Amino acid sequence: MTLNVLGISASPRAGGNTDILLAEALRGAETAGAEVESVFLRGLSIGPCTECYACAQTGRCRIEDDYQKVFAKMLEADRLVFATPVFFMSVSAQAKLLIDRCQCLWSRKYLLKQPLFPDGPRDRRALVIAVGGSASRKMFDSVRLTMKYFFDAAGFDYFANLFVSGVDAAGAVRTHPQALTEALRLGRALVAEAAMPPQPETVELSGSPDSPRA
Repeated sequence: MTLNVLGISASPRAGGNTDILLAEALRGAETAGAEVESVFLRGLSIGPCTECYACAQTGRCRIEDDYQKVFAKMLEADRLVFATPVFFMSVSAQAKLLIDRCQCLWSRKYLLKQPLFPDGPRDRRALVIAVGGSASRKMFDSVRLTMKYFFDAAGFDYFANLFVSGVDAAGAVRTHPQALTEALRLGRALVAEAAMPPQPETVELSGSPDSPRA
């Protein structure tokens, strides 16, 4: 069976470091035999969660905007590559808007006790790519936690992380061949027929090797 891999870019900057690494990961998945598709949140209209609690009754978000399109693609996907820049030690605003709207999935799972898929659980795995200009590794702590609970609600097993620090200028990651290589490798691994690791694999790289890390 051919796997369907969805790549989501949460970067507001077109063609920047986040997009570049996402493209490499998807290229890796495609060379391994998967079908791939990219979604760029910056071009979509996705409003914030209004905390109306309608989803606590229905398991569905009542707000009709571009979220519904992305939501449908996420449910169809066998694999997910979620790529975000790091802003103020967390995911981007575009990423957080999408994640917060997935409260409907949390409601479906934990309040309504409804299965995400009528035919039973599926093997769905997700890879996180996060890129930040700071040399501090602490910025990835929040990203890791946010994505952990997002994947839990959305029915994905947390497969791996690629965290790249010290990369800021647009396209600068192209001068970091190890980051590109790891994105390609993790994209391939994401679709490989292998058992899930007990913990997500985490690759942390720095584009500024001489900078102090915290």
